[in-house]
Amino acid sequence: MTDPTKNLSMEQRLLLAFVLMGGVIFLSQYLLPKPPQPAAQQKKAAEPARKQETPAATPAAPSPAGSPAPPVAQASQQAEFPVFENDLYRVKFSNKGAVVMEWRLKKFQDANGKVLNLVNDENAAELGVRPFAYQFKDQKPSVDLDAKLFAVSRSADGIAFAYSDGATVARKSFRFTPSRYLVEVDSAVSEKNAALTHALIWRGGFGDHTVPKAYAAQFAVYLPPTDSSPTTFENSKASDGPVVNAGSYVFAGLQDQYFAAVALPKPGQSIELTALSDSLPDPPKSTDRVAFVGAGLSIAGRNQFTMFVGPKDLDLLRETDNRLVSLVDWGWFGWIGRPLFAALQWLDSQVVHNWGWSIIILTIVINMALIPLKLTSMKSMKKMQTLQPEIQRINDRYKGVGFNDPKKQDQNKEVMELYNKNGVNPAGGCVPMLLQFPFFIGFYKVLNVATELRGTPWFWVKDLSQPETIPIRILPLLMIGSQFYLQKMTPTSGMDPTQARMMLLMPLMMGFLFYNASSGLVLYWLTGNLVGIGQQLLFNRIMPAAPSPAPQIAAKKKGK
Repeated sequence: MTDPTKNLSMEQRLLLAFVLMGGVIFLSQYLLPKPPQPAAQQKKAAEPARKQETPAATPAAPSPAGSPAPPVAQASQQAEFPVFENDLYRVKFSNKGAVVMEWRLKKFQDANGKVLNLVNDENAAELGVRPFAYQFKDQKPSVDLDAKLFAVSRSADGIAFAYSDGATVARKSFRFTPSRYLVEVDSAVSEKNAALTHALIWRGGFGDHTVPKAYAAQFAVYLPPTDSSPTTFENSKASDGPVVNAGSYVFAGLQDQYFAAVALPKPGQSIELTALSDSLPDPPKSTDRVAFVGAGLSIAGRNQFTMFVGPKDLDLLRETDNRLVSLVDWGWFGWIGRPLFAALQWLDSQVVHNWGWSIIILTIVINMALIPLKLTSMKSMKKMQTLQPEIQRINDRYKGVGFNDPKKQDQNKEVMELYNKNGVNPAGGCVPMLLQFPFFIGFYKVLNVATELRGTPWFWVKDLSQPETIPIRILPLLMIGSQFYLQKMTPTSGMDPTQARMMLLMPLMMGFLFYNASSGLVLYWLTGNLVGIGQQLLFNRIMPAAPSPAPQIAAKKKGK
């Protein structure tokens, strides 16, 4: 696509060279003054056809200052706050600097139950910088464009802004794609017919700022075309000054835990990403200050790119650009997290239509699949109970032997020979727990990266991706109680009484770790405990009690 700026520049030369083409000059002078006339703006409601034509033409002519016609001043006399709204967005702009005041996603709520605003309003107000403000790297215009009142023109698919004082000319437009989280951004600035490269910046944080420590999950991000996963810059990396990266990236911009605002340059187009950091209060109006990440996006000459601004929903990302799926970070356990999410998604959409019940059903299925291993583990533990008297006799014989004493190796050798002789695997009881660990990490990742689970309720739980909001959290307490009961009824393989009492402290440690975890993760572990209790009751009934010590062991005890 040919750059319209270059077309205009060439047309200027032709008009200046061929003075005889008076008709073209007259026509240009006749058409150009019409869009900025106050009368035309006052007739917006009565002349919708003219309104739709104006914004399309406005960004296409970013450098009229050098045209053969006398430069026409273009600005607004008063502050305006135009709003664009469709089925997905409600975006509030300000014509002062042509910036964004609010960017609300109508299908999502924040932690306070309000329509989610991706703009951190408190931080933006303190900084005095709103999203999509200008930032000039080298040559700056002679006027502060962020302080100027732009003329506003609206259309069915977006809003455009224009400013000109005869020397400095600026155009900025936003055109939204219906029913998709895509917006075409076009921004150009020129001074005395010379294009000024500039960045459009978003500072003070991005995403849902109502969750605790929201800043910790916010990053500047970009994906080189040869990489499979994006590079991220957290708030602290830019604390010593802006970090600049440029290249032909697949995308570049900002993200938080569940949402992203990233530019999608054209293939081969180089874009510059500047990671920024601002020290701001958290929570608002407090004395504690933390670093909030920001970003600037710049393309040489003219910023013209498509932006994805919306949820990191896998289906939506894949539909927009398959490479956007890399924004969802599954971590090292993605090999288990992805199928777990697919199973949960299927259960929610096809069976129970509730994510909480989907977690419960999938947890039951996983525990049922582990029954053969648990049976093997139970048999191993029963055998170990049988061997405890003989193991105790060996330990008594080496009583007082230190860990560094060579005789300690003889003690361990005797114990292992006893295990091998009786076909006992001392680590057999740990196998089911070890196998549950990947599922635990997988559920943790799913609940932390899947936007689909964000804000999903289950009974009294308002959001399965967050801790309970009630004063006393019920799920962690139920988890502690079930864990304690399960620990109490599980055979301890004849372990030392002090050791057994220490094991009973495990539920309290787990409760401490899980008290601030997401409700969905606690629900998964609680369900696993309840299934484990049922299985243990069944195992205790169908499996015989541990046999009495072998005759030779009893005989040795008598001889002693």
